[in-house]
Amino acid sequence: MSTDEARALADGNPLSFLRVSRAELELPSGSDPYSARVYERAAENFARLRQSMVMDDEPALYFYRLRMGTHEQTGLAGCWSIDEYDRDVIKKHEKTRREKEDDRTRHMIALRAQTGPVFLTYRASNDVDAIADRTTAAAPTIDFTANDGVRHTIWKLDHDDCAALVNAVARIPALYIADGHHRAASAARARTELQGSGESSTFLAVAFPNTQVQILPYNRIVKTLGSVTSADFEKRVNERFDVRDGPPSPVRRGDIAMYFGGRWQTLRSRAKQSGDAIRSLDVSVLQEQLLAPMLGIIDVTTDKRIDFVGGARGTGELERLVKTGAAVAAFSLYPVSVDDLMAVSDAGAIMPPKSTWFEPKLRDGLLTHLI
Repeated sequence: MSTDEARALADGNPLSFLRVSRAELELPSGSDPYSARVYERAAENFARLRQSMVMDDEPALYFYRLRMGTHEQTGLAGCWSIDEYDRDVIKKHEKTRREKEDDRTRHMIALRAQTGPVFLTYRASNDVDAIADRTTAAAPTIDFTANDGVRHTIWKLDHDDCAALVNAVARIPALYIADGHHRAASAARARTELQGSGESSTFLAVAFPNTQVQILPYNRIVKTLGSVTSADFEKRVNERFDVRDGPPSPVRRGDIAMYFGGRWQTLRSRAKQSGDAIRSLDVSVLQEQLLAPMLGIIDVTTDKRIDFVGGARGTGELERLVKTGAAVAAFSLYPVSVDDLMAVSDAGAIMPPKSTWFEPKLRDGLLTHLI
């Protein structure tokens, strides 16, 4: 979110954790969000909020359940080994940007805390599931519904179940970062800068079984066709894709929904399907068959003609952006699967930029790891 959005959300709420995670909202408009004063203010606000936090006097593990509408997922919350992250026992699928790492690393060191958990996933374990079922049958430690309608429920494990859970997780061969690559990378850098002192050798994360994780599409809008006319664009699309009228959301993998000229159409590439785990993804097909060759959009992370809309905002938002003139075309994608993500990570490869949108999100500040 932007600073203005954070400022509006925190307005009138002195306990908003945005005052820690986005402390620039308390500084004058236009202030540098990476100035030393921002991190100082974050540390001051965190110290104030700590007075009302519940502190564990010994290591603890939790189960953390997210419920959004009819979707529900329950993950294991705790501290995870940075050594295993370095050795790729905890696998990645995304490159990180240095400036974002710098920001998060400075934030962690200023607070001497990790306040935003990394979102992990793993191939489901019957042993972990059994402990989760037993634990979540009891009364929770925390249970509330946030303003966005997402319910957050947390159970603290007893001592015996903690030991059993550690043993069960030790039998899981690998974990995968679903969301939070910059948080994990920054925790590793903070450990180096703190020379491994205190609790800095681990990072805060919640690990969900792959059978429960929900990935929504990460859709695209194109702001301008540049020198390409609308008629020429349509002609080029029809040369490379089978085109038919279709729904706003694709019903199967391989279909891409395009909103252009006031209507939704379904595109399916005529190119031979690739067996490559990355090139076969719909987001890769859109990039290689349409965005790059037709519009010259090569690097989606830097080209200002393209923007991204998380699937939680719906296809209505795509239509709105086109109808208001903020975009000329919008593309709705079939969501990437967790199996796709794991296959790419197992191959040591990198997913295309902006290809996964995990929903619901973990809540910053609900669980905190002091380092």
